[in-house]
Parts: sequence; structure tokens; C-alpha cells
Amino acid sequence: MRELSGAVGGRRPAAGTPLRGRVAVVTGAARGIGEALSQRLSDAGMLVALLGREEETLCRAAESLPNRSFCVEADVTDRTALESAARRVESELGPASVVVANAGIAAGGPFGSTPADLWQRVVDVNLVGSANTARAFLPQLTRTRGYFLQIASTAAFGSAPMMSAYCASKAGAESFAQALRGEVEPDGVAVGVAYLHWTGTDMVAGIDDHPVLQALRRNQPRFARRVHSPAQVADWLTTGITRRSHHVYAPPWLRWCQPLRPLFPLVVARVARRELRTHPRSELSAQVGVLGAGGRADWDSHLSAGRPSGSR
Repeated sequence: MRELSGAVGGRRPAAGTPLRGRVAVVTGAARGIGEALSQRLSDAGMLVALLGREEETLCRAAESLPNRSFCVEADVTDRTALESAARRVESELGPASVVVANAGIAAGGPFGSTPADLWQRVVDVNLVGSANTARAFLPQLTRTRGYFLQIASTAAFGSAPMMSAYCASKAGAESFAQALRGEVEPDGVAVGVAYLHWTGTDMVAGIDDHPVLQALRRNQPRFARRVHSPAQVADWLTTGITRRSHHVYAPPWLRWCQPLRPLFPLVVARVARRELRTHPRSELSAQVGVLGAGGRADWDSHLSAGRPSGSR
């Protein structure tokens, strides 16, 4: 864990915001949405603990923040590491008032061709890792009457072929957060679920290599195909955190999709069937792999550790 403090480039924390002076924890903060959100929360005056797998990249992100921060190399599937990180955050920064379960990876390709360990790793990071994060920091959130934000996805709206682990894990993460909300609200802890659509991260950059996913995006309305920058998504998330919202939509128009959710699996299935008929099975099987640099870094670290997925 590395501690950093002070202002960078002459920037100062925003005055008079409800987040000013409070402690935030963001997992998966080395790059993409996690990095952008850490920057935005620090700009709002928060003290931010950045958790992730890539220590060098993570600490570079922390060094750019205007307020005091920590970078903590930790695997969200490792409960012991998260518990240790939680103790250090409370000791050095204070108890967390905001915890964002953002860490996530994705693997593309047919279920039958995806190695079982890779499939389970996606579920472990995206679903079990979120639960581990909540478990480690819930005592602090209870004391601060804080806010837990689960980063989900429109993948929870309608499961896409070639992304079975990611869609299952994000639907599970949504369900976990909704269940947790009912349990902790009497203690003053609020729980939000953030639904993200196309966001310009390195994970999304690999999706167009998969013909079925490319077709699903191509068949969406023009406004729904737009890719939003991590900085823009971080702004929407920060607004939701400030309001302690039960639901955060990035982009905001997604809120109008909630009543239509029963229709999405039918639409996705129709498009997928048409595309799957036009591509030989061998072509689809050749595209199995982890999407994005962050996901590959996590998978490489997991393989280097030689630890079977699912062990604790």
C-alpha cells in the first residue's frame, strides 16, 4: 500500500460538497471507469483508496489525485487481502463512507469452448469479488451510515451469447446488491446499482472482434450505440453517489429501459440466432479470450499464482 497526499497541478478539492472530507474506496481502480471515478471523487474532496491488481498502474493513478489517497494491490477474490486493505484504509484515512464495487473482467467466446477456469474466474471477480468487497467494508459503512455502489451493466437486461460468464455475473451482482439493500437499510446504509452501457474502456475495444456482439450493437438504435468516455460515466456515477441513489444509469436514458426488460432477451436471441447461422463454429471458437488489458492482467496474475479458481 502506498500513501500519497497533497494537491497536484494546483487543483484543490471542491468546497461545500457533501462528499468533501469523506473516505471512498474504489475497486478495479487501475484504469478505465475505476480510475476516472477515483479522479472525480477526489476532485469532489474525498480521500480515495484505490484497489486493484496492477500495482504500478494503480499507484500512477493515485499519484494524479488532488487529495490524499492510497493505492492497494489486492485481488477482490481474496478475502484475507480485502480484510487487510479495509483495516489499513480505516487506520490511515478513516472509515469508508463510500465503497464502489467496480472490479470486473470479461471473457468472450462460446461457452463450450471457454476453459472452465476462465469462465469461473469471470464470475469470481465480478460477483464473488463484489460480495467480498461488501463483506470487508460493511462494518465501516455501518458506522458511517455510508453508501455501497455495485457496478452492474446492461448485460443484466438481456444476456448476450458469447458472453455467458459476464452476463451471468452481472445479473448476479445486480441481484446481490438488491438483496443487500433490504438487509442494511435499517442500519442507515444505502445500496445502489449502476447500469453501464457502452463505455470506452479497453474491455469494449475487443467486443467488435466478436461477430455476434458486433451485430447486437449494430442492431441497436443509433443513440444506443454511442460509446461514452470513462470520464463522462464517472460524472454520472458521482452524481448518483452524491444522491445515494438506489439506481444509477450511465447514460441516464437507460432508466426508461427498465419497464422494457422482459422484451430484451427475445430481441437479443433473435439477433443472435441470425448471426450464429452465418459464422462457422470453428470461427467462433477461435475467438475465446479475455477482453481488455485489465482483464488480461488479472488472468495472467491468476495463472502465475497457480491458484485454482474458486479456492479461498
